Amino acid sequence: MMAPVGDDPAPDFVVIDVETACSRVSSICQVGVVGFRDGREIFAWETLLDPCDEFHAGNIRVHGITADHVMGQPTFAHVHGVIDRHLTGRITVAHSLFDKGALAAACRVHDQPTIETRWLDSVRIARRAWPDLDNHRLGGLARFLGVPHRHHDALSDARAAGWVIVRAIEHTGLSLADWMAPPRQPGPAPRPALDGRLAGEKVALLGEHRDGALARAIAAQGGTIHSSVGLTTTMLVVAARQPFGRSVLGSTAYRRAARAIADGRELRIVPASALGLDCLSAQPINIPMDTVADAA
Repeated sequence: MMAPVGDDPAPDFVVIDVETACSRVSSICQVGVVGFRDGREIFAWETLLDPCDEFHAGNIRVHGITADHVMGQPTFAHVHGVIDRHLTGRITVAHSLFDKGALAAACRVHDQPTIETRWLDSVRIARRAWPDLDNHRLGGLARFLGVPHRHHDALSDARAAGWVIVRAIEHTGLSLADWMAPPRQPGPAPRPALDGRLAGEKVALLGEHRDGALARAIAAQGGTIHSSVGLTTTMLVVAARQPFGRSVLGSTAYRRAARAIADGRELRIVPASALGLDCLSAQPINIPMDTVADAA
């Protein structure tokens, strides 16, 4: 067990993971916290906890912790102050929002103050950084990234989720502040030029905002930008290289366009690179594929 001491620098972010004894999310029986700074681990802390609750067989099968393991261990109330010191006022990562909910529930059940922190979901980060992976569960991500991992051990899970954030920052070039920023809401679509080689086309975009560089280039050629694939859409332009990956093929916009084509609609699915527009020398912005085309 290692924890920050003395004048050690504060972490850029901390990661927490918990295991629970039963279906009640307040029944925390193990907690692990890991701190990261400058792309490396700087401290780790973990403990078993007496959940003051029963153990269910299904939970035991998942993590292997039983009532015998936690006999004589502290309760959540006993370690609340330690967890609070690690998390309060910092960016706290968890792989899904389960741990956030469990922490809040344990504070209520054990009559402890709410821990005030800024949450970052590493599942959301992984989906954006590596959209074409088959899944974004922690075990699969750890294998993909080459991170040693023992699933459903709180400390190992926390450590693996932290490395997801570090590798996502390295892979995308987006900083921690970028990942914490709320998604940008797109502005209105540009007005189409009166003529051009895309005049008359009604275009939905997948993989870029409706007010971005690709939209402006299409509008400059006379195309009308639609917010989503609708009844009058004639073209879905995909800001991704072929062959299209799972993030494109599984998106709402792509499926909607494919159904329209199967129904006999005159609609084309076109990679942006096929349009020969000047704006395409830049990389498409890194935003979730399955949300852009449906932005209202």
